[in-house]
Amino acid sequence: MNGILCINKPQEFTSFDVIGKLRGILRIKRLGHTGTLDPMATGVLPVLVGTAAKACDIMPDQDKTYRARVRFGLASDTLDIWGSQFREYPDMHATEEQLRALIPQFVGDIEQLPPMYSAVSVGGKRLYELARQGIETERPVRNVRVYSIDLHAFDEETQEAELTVSCGKGTYIRTLLSDMGKALGGDGVMTFLCRTMASGFSLDDCYTFEQVKAAAERGTLQDIIIPTERIFGAYPKLRLNEVQTRMYRNGVKLDLGRIHNIQAHICDYTVYSHDGIFIGTARADFEKNELRCSKNFEER
Repeated sequence: MNGILCINKPQEFTSFDVIGKLRGILRIKRLGHTGTLDPMATGVLPVLVGTAAKACDIMPDQDKTYRARVRFGLASDTLDIWGSQFREYPDMHATEEQLRALIPQFVGDIEQLPPMYSAVSVGGKRLYELARQGIETERPVRNVRVYSIDLHAFDEETQEAELTVSCGKGTYIRTLLSDMGKALGGDGVMTFLCRTMASGFSLDDCYTFEQVKAAAERGTLQDIIIPTERIFGAYPKLRLNEVQTRMYRNGVKLDLGRIHNIQAHICDYTVYSHDGIFIGTARADFEKNELRCSKNFEER
């Protein structure tokens, strides 16, 4: 069993909880995930099964899309509605026009201060561990990328908005919404978050724990596991001949001039055997004129 199993994560589960539960269902230890989701968030969590777990550190697509709701005029210690310490801004009354005018300022490359209630490590300690002890520490500002923010609804009476945010790796939606609230003259707390896309996988690719368990009991788990090569769908494909396949599997670097479909200035490729089996990823070194293995995903 090797590939990607996309889970529609329920609320109150950490990403590690998901891995633990799946180990019990799948009876397999080698599992990894492609990025954490807050316990109160739901949505797409791609789980890497078997040899696919090798892809954890080389995912070419780490972009995400979220559906979120925010209530302006309120702040919390966790930047969301599940916090324990709240502060109200009774005089804050943003208009839809003001919100729409503000959104472009938060699109593009922006700076974020990671929230204290997060898994970021500072000095060897997770920030959430310090926050639970009532300790607030300095943490480095991060540069993140927001591709788009779409406003779907805004109730000026309740100061509640619903948005879709498409962003790059490491973006905190809680922080984004709080910062938007501050820019509007108060603050804001996230009241709902669903990740609708992660690393090229959508909610349509996802299954619940119950569906995975049912597939395991039917013996049809392989039917719901996505092939590993889909992670690298943007890479050009190389199909080796029989001799090249044998050499490549034995760790031999191949002559670029003898490989079909090598493209100038493109370094990363997916590699298939002469009989169409996905082997892994490779990198072209144009200075040395050779193709070398990046990551092998075959079961050995």
